[in-house]
Amino acid sequence: GLAARLTKLLGQVRAAVTDWKPMLARLDQAISEFRYSPVPLDKAHVTEAIAFLEWLRDDNFTFLGMREFNYTGGETSGMLERAEKPGLGILSDPDVLVLRRGTEAVSTTPEIRAFLHGPEPLIVTKANAKSSVHRRIYLDYIGIKTYTGKGVLSGELRIVGLFTSTAYTRSVMKIPYLRSKAETVIAKSGFNPSDHSGKALINVLESYPRDELFQVPVPILRKHAEAILGLIERPRVRALVRVDQFDRFVSVLVFVPRDRYDSVVREKIGTYLKTVFEGRLSAYYPAFPEGGLARVHFIIGRSGGKTPKVEQATIEAAIRDIVRTWDDALRETATETGADARLTAIASRFSESYRDSFPPAVALADAGRIARLDASNPIAIDYYRHADQKPHQAALKIYHHGSPVALSRRVPVLENIGFRVISERTFEVGDNQSGMINGDQPGMVFIHDMELENSYGRPIDFGNGGALFEDAFLSVWRGDVDNDGYNGLAQTAGLWSGEITVLRAYGRYLQQAGIPQSQDFIAAALNRYPEIARGLHALFVARLGPTAETEGVVQAKHLKAKITDALEDVPNIDDDTIIRRYLNLIEASLRTNHFVADTKEKGQSLAIK
Repeated sequence: GLAARLTKLLGQVRAAVTDWKPMLARLDQAISEFRYSPVPLDKAHVTEAIAFLEWLRDDNFTFLGMREFNYTGGETSGMLERAEKPGLGILSDPDVLVLRRGTEAVSTTPEIRAFLHGPEPLIVTKANAKSSVHRRIYLDYIGIKTYTGKGVLSGELRIVGLFTSTAYTRSVMKIPYLRSKAETVIAKSGFNPSDHSGKALINVLESYPRDELFQVPVPILRKHAEAILGLIERPRVRALVRVDQFDRFVSVLVFVPRDRYDSVVREKIGTYLKTVFEGRLSAYYPAFPEGGLARVHFIIGRSGGKTPKVEQATIEAAIRDIVRTWDDALRETATETGADARLTAIASRFSESYRDSFPPAVALADAGRIARLDASNPIAIDYYRHADQKPHQAALKIYHHGSPVALSRRVPVLENIGFRVISERTFEVGDNQSGMINGDQPGMVFIHDMELENSYGRPIDFGNGGALFEDAFLSVWRGDVDNDGYNGLAQTAGLWSGEITVLRAYGRYLQQAGIPQSQDFIAAALNRYPEIARGLHALFVARLGPTAETEGVVQAKHLKAKITDALEDVPNIDDDTIIRRYLNLIEASLRTNHFVADTKEKGQSLAIK
């Protein structure tokens, strides 16, 4: 509970305050060991380590805990274990772990052995534990090698605490340990510190994230600093990755164009990084240095397993996609596809909600349909299937010039063709004030985007590219055919609107002849047996079409037999009656104007005798 947490917090504060002087005394002992013992390390490194530890002691570090470890064994199999003497400060609590991955303490890994047997007297990194004293941030961890009086490696002194503000505000050239790193990088770069490039490199090091500067090894620092230096001349997306030497986290410095950076971009980049490195976003630190780039320092925490190795080029390509604006992608797509400038201009007017829903390639296709619309040709459609839709689902866009199409007008047409509308959204294209889509086309265009599913749950056939659906929908829209259930035969039986008109005409005649079933029932019966409906129309063509007196005779006989056989599988007596009446009427028909080419053009109605 709260009381227990407060008690623990006060205990840590008390321990840090009580053990402050003992911790300073132990630090002095470590300094003396480096100064007077024959440690087997480079003298320059030892001298810099002593200067750094003295700098820490000089009120540049808040000491919160110390713990000693003993090392036994050789370079390849030695083990580091806690010393028997108790820790100091917050590390007097044995449950506080300095190094851990997830909830498990980091054991003596090859990386730890490499540090202990390496040339550096100490290491600076971040502890896994957060400070409960001063600032609620991850503790700074300083590991100091310890030696016997004869210069034999004996273990490690681990110090945790927090750097004070001077560590972040003072020049790197005036802070021991950091200045050594900076001087090495400058020397290896070949630049003169007093010339333009040398000063620029020093500025890069001064503005480098200070916590990261303490932790990063010199070879990686040099590589990253030179990469950042290159961004001054050529600003672009960059991702500079460093995996913690104990494999606990990944540090990523990301540079993106400042005018493209916002919280949404930052979140997307963070999500991408935690995904590819199989970790969690532990922290991020945005900064805005001089120039046109923003910098974000991401820390990706790891819980287990080996950190995945991801190529820098792969990461940068993904980040470029994240920061690339929709307009950028539109221009690139237009260039790649050779799209007309007029279509690009129309697509550039699409709303933010549209852009969130569709990529530029789709926008250019939509613009192509919109460009053909005007007051005399006000409608176009696009009937297709999304990659993630099921076989019985489809998508439909209706493009309408001048005004939106009410749902009450759209939905009945779609329902009669055999669809249920699952979702709908509308996008406006054009300038509301000028009413211009582009320079030479007045009027707004409305895009109605809908998700559909087959009313019968049947798979939707896109083998004809959606042409049957378009024919049925636009025929109703233009008023060429009635808006009724017969139009469902476009989906179920694969019939064109003109072919459906024939079956509709016979259905109307049946009603005039006194059949008790309604038109809706008759249409539904045909939709229930699409193979028979298709056969009835084929029989009509065979008997009255252009080849009626030649091969049509044989075809008609075959089709009648096939329909008669199919009737054996029709269990409903009303459906059976309707189909037999159709069969009788078609057999009784003598001639029709259906096959005369200019009948429709002259506005003549279908006639069957």
